[in-house]
Amino acid sequence: MTDFRVPVGLSLPEKLKRLCRRAGMEKEIDFGGKYTAIKMHFGELGNLASLRPQYVHALADLVKEAGGLPFLTDCNTLYPGSRKNALEHLECAALNGYNPITTGCQVLIGDGLRGTDEVEVPVPGGEYIKKAKIGRAIMDADVFISLAHFKGHESTGFGGAIKNIGMGCGSRAGKMEQHSSGKPVVDESLCRDCKRCAKECGSDAITYEKGKAHIDKTRCTGCGRCIGACSFDAIETVEWDANELLDRKMAEYALAVVHGRPAFHVNLIVDVSPNCDCHGENDAPILPNLGMFASFDPVALDQACADACLAASPLMNSQLSDHLAEKGWENHQDHFLDSNPRVDWKTTLEHAEKIGLGTRDYELVVMK
Repeated sequence: MTDFRVPVGLSLPEKLKRLCRRAGMEKEIDFGGKYTAIKMHFGELGNLASLRPQYVHALADLVKEAGGLPFLTDCNTLYPGSRKNALEHLECAALNGYNPITTGCQVLIGDGLRGTDEVEVPVPGGEYIKKAKIGRAIMDADVFISLAHFKGHESTGFGGAIKNIGMGCGSRAGKMEQHSSGKPVVDESLCRDCKRCAKECGSDAITYEKGKAHIDKTRCTGCGRCIGACSFDAIETVEWDANELLDRKMAEYALAVVHGRPAFHVNLIVDVSPNCDCHGENDAPILPNLGMFASFDPVALDQACADACLAASPLMNSQLSDHLAEKGWENHQDHFLDSNPRVDWKTTLEHAEKIGLGTRDYELVVMK
């Protein structure tokens, strides 16, 4: 890891490149002529906490210098917003600063136009997921690099490498599988009788009555394809799994993405917002900017970042400090839990280690 201090004449993107070289990215991975997916979160419109595109450019430059063919990617969201299909997603990415000029590589949406271009990928030893639904472009890549904004999260405690990979690489159906064991429903007030959802349904579970779609739950498999097919946000899931189950499924999805191919992971603890960058806003940071971390092991990486955050002092005038100042607040001595009291972030790391994604043990090498 390294902090964000730089002398005059050295830029932070250049320091990130030095960090990745020090961690052995170019030595351990043969990039020659290989498609390299750089996966990151583009952020929702209105959110200003996502990573600057210059950091992407630094990684893309490293890949190209090593003979690789990098592209920047993310997958469509399950919820309605500015990233629910590839057209709006690319526009959002561009408005947030991510384009071929600013990032040094092309930008692709990993699961296609409607979030249905996916590959079913086996999860070795998966307890909850046997085959993960991953964006096709991400699985077509020869090499995988995760570039994550390490921040708080209202469901998983924090968002780091594992969330960027597991949740972020899932197609819309894959995201639904992680978030919910339930089945989608139709909001009839928004249905336009376009019948697009029925064309996408592989279970013949959708019929139409009086110009409105209806889902037969006895036939529905809960794949979520209809959610991606609907252009009017008329189909949604209303049954959400407990955070602990979400954490485990997310770890298994991450394993599916990286298993059997070269992978490298970078976390930046900067602008540590209390909630996910999926929000159309970002609250004040809860913790200081702590540094840039890199590793071949996403579990060790997230554990090291979590430990660094837990050892830091909360920032004043933040969601975390406000909670700690509340009369009668039970101080959990855990910044993620005190910021979002219903999370269970340790389960993610415990399960990830259990299934062989990596180890929570690590040696922290500090680069000045």
